Amino acid sequence: MSLVLDSSATLAWVFGEQTTEPIRKVFDAVADQGAFVPSLWRLEVANSLSVAVRRGRIDQAFRRAALTDLSELEIFIDSQTDLRAWNSTLDLADRFRLSVYDAAYVELAHRRALPLATLDRDMQNAGAGLGLQLLGVD
Repeated sequence: MSLVLDSSATLAWVFGEQTTEPIRKVFDAVADQGAFVPSLWRLEVANSLSVAVRRGRIDQAFRRAALTDLSELEIFIDSQTDLRAWNSTLDLADRFRLSVYDAAYVELAHRRALPLATLDRDMQNAGAGLGLQLLGVD
């Protein structure tokens, strides 16, 4: 089984104190079978890690190591994220009151009929509303 991996689940894995057993299982699945992400995933992860550096939560060496670890996983960047931004993604954002960024993950999981790995409650609610399998949830 492959899955759609969002930045909240990714960061819960990166920051060990946030890693739960469900997140560990998500990353075991990602290590075995890879994951799909919308084209904004790398920007979101890099931004979150940069903010963590600025706030003194981590240092640049930790950020570099985390990005190196993530780059070794089979992460498939969806080429259609941008093409769907102004139609199906925007529709899902309106329907479930999500940011368009979050709706991109939900749209991708729905379109590919894949489980969605997220810790974001609003995205979980949207995924449940669409009948998606949710991963990473306790």
